[in-house]
Amino acid sequence: MSGPRSTSDPHPAPDTTSDVIRWAAFSCVLVPVILLWYGTSLAGAAGTALGLAAVTAACRVLLRWSERCTTQRGGRHTKQKTPVD
Repeated sequence: MSGPRSTSDPHPAPDTTSDVIRWAAFSCVLVPVILLWYGTSLAGAAGTALGLAAVTAACRVLLRWSERCTTQRGGRHTKQKTPVD
């Protein structure tokens, strides 16, 4: 027979936002390298890297803002109860 369970969750939820941002940052490096490998100009690859970095930064801000709003409000449906079929 096992002992009493603790109230804390031993496996915390993964931080998926950080995972997404990590992969996006990896892409910001990988894509220009691939472009250079296939003969794109250095200016074109640098422009692509800057564009990807800007999109990644904007997405990071929006994802963190969304997490913060969801946490403050306690989830998506706090005031309304939805019927269960």
